Amino acid sequence: MSDDNTPDKDATEKPEGEKPEGEKPEGEKPEAQGEQPAAPRRRTRSTAERPTGTRAAGTRGAGTRTGGGRAGGRGAAGGEPPAEESAPAAPETAAEPPRAAAPRRGTQTFEGLGSLRQAMAAAARPAPAPTATPTFAPIPEDVHPKRDALGRSYATGKRKNAVARVWIRPGNGKIEVNGRDSPVYFARPVLRMLISQPFVVTDRLGQFDVWCTVSGGGLSGQAGAVRHGISRALTFYEPGLRPALKHGGFLTRDSRVVERKKYGRHKARRRPQYSKR
Repeated sequence: MSDDNTPDKDATEKPEGEKPEGEKPEGEKPEAQGEQPAAPRRRTRSTAERPTGTRAAGTRGAGTRTGGGRAGGRGAAGGEPPAEESAPAAPETAAEPPRAAAPRRGTQTFEGLGSLRQAMAAAARPAPAPTATPTFAPIPEDVHPKRDALGRSYATGKRKNAVARVWIRPGNGKIEVNGRDSPVYFARPVLRMLISQPFVVTDRLGQFDVWCTVSGGGLSGQAGAVRHGISRALTFYEPGLRPALKHGGFLTRDSRVVERKKYGRHKARRRPQYSKR
């Protein structure tokens, strides 16, 4: 029998699961006065929850970056139970072969590029000029042919340092230079072609005989002087041929000459070698 002052045993006992006031469940640390509760930890997603294909496997250490490993490590260090057990990783499948990139709209194949090149080349080619004869200024009526008593026309031709005196008259196309035939005097075919150019332009090839004397310069200058003299003589014999010869540039005297040597120079401009000592 208990005294009245002694509390009943049943009254002092509390039901299971309830804890006396002021006590905190095990594992929780008492909060310091004025201290705010710690922020909840961020739960990481496990490997099973992570979407596949976002990151290539093995790029950043698959074993160290898995959610289960990180959660387990933190739980072991901080005394917290792991958030959830990670699901077994799915077996790695073979990487899918890369898909061929679809051709962009407007791209050209090699055949298309070839046809494009041909079209550009055809567009770049100049259009064929019409074969119409050029129109020349009319010859004044008061211009008359200049011929001597023997029916010849005389003219002087020059090029570089060469001077040629030329007589022409109707004939069979024989050209005599300094008493010799032109193929003998001008052995190079290029030089013979030069002296026959005035007759080709005026369509008088093989219709005139030429007799000329030439001096000064070399063979190239002498051939140019003979061509100049023949052109001028043709204009005197037949004034109607002047526009065609003028258009071809055969009546213009080539004024280029060799520059003379100066005193104190080895050549026209070549100076002696400079020596400092």
